[in-house]
Amino acid sequence: MKNSFKVVVDGNQEFKITSDDISKIDALKTSSNSFHILKENKSFTAEVTDKNFYRKKYTVNINNSSYEVVISDGLDLLIKDMGFALSSAKDIDSISAPMPGLILEIHVRIGQAVNEDDPLLILEAMKMENVITSPRDGIIKNISVKKSDAVDKNQLLIEFE
Repeated sequence: MKNSFKVVVDGNQEFKITSDDISKIDALKTSSNSFHILKENKSFTAEVTDKNFYRKKYTVNINNSSYEVVISDGLDLLIKDMGFALSSAKDIDSISAPMPGLILEIHVRIGQAVNEDDPLLILEAMKMENVITSPRDGIIKNISVKKSDAVDKNQLLIEFE
């Protein structure tokens, strides 16, 4: 079965490629993120320098030139055509208090990189300690509370960059 992909480079160049096209590429993996590629007797060095798996967006350096690449498969295109968004919790840019309570601990600091499900803080509410975890990978932009603060429901706690 031949899968088809839509590839958009730097937001303005669009290509359609198939799994057969990919299998014909003369590429050698040189490290976890680097490849040596031969095409029409020309040599290329490619390195994936940044990746966002959820948005299927990559930054690729090819012979010291950087490109933003977005890859969509058939399901992505169908979902887009039907008018549904692919966004989810991965687009959250702030955390608010889910209930009134008391901040017992803060496990992060401004500028810190966090991964999805990392503990951010502990909120005591109704005699229970609730660990508030990160909904996505990101960098802490702002912390609006400090230890021992009483917070109201929906009060801003943490913002992501």
